[in-house]
Amino acid sequence: VQLQASGGGLVQPGGSLRLSCAASGFSLDYYAIGWFRQAPGKEREGVSCISSSDDGSTWYADSVKGRFTISRDNAKNTVYLEMNSLKPEDTAVYYCWTDTRVAYGCYPPGYEYWGQGTQVTVSS
Repeated sequence: VQLQASGGGLVQPGGSLRLSCAASGFSLDYYAIGWFRQAPGKEREGVSCISSSDDGSTWYADSVKGRFTISRDNAKNTVYLEMNSLKPEDTAVYYCWTDTRVAYGCYPPGYEYWGQGTQVTVSS
């Protein structure tokens, strides 16, 4: 199981970014997959997740509801996180994770596997 996150960068407050997570070694449409973030000196924080294609349920942290959207492209075996109206407090390293033990529902997250992160910095 490998997860490769990309798409981070420096963006001004109010801006947008789209993160991608390419999965290999398994088919992500069968399992829960999502994103968590970690800022310096802070604990890991779940951001969003999506269940298997059979279920399709999603979950968002209160801090990102209405601003972030998670989606998957099963043909590309990739999950995305569209981030809009970004705030300085969204600054963190973002990681994608999956849990091959879970097919229905995705919260609370299991964090069975995760890849290297991608840095998101929101600053003027």
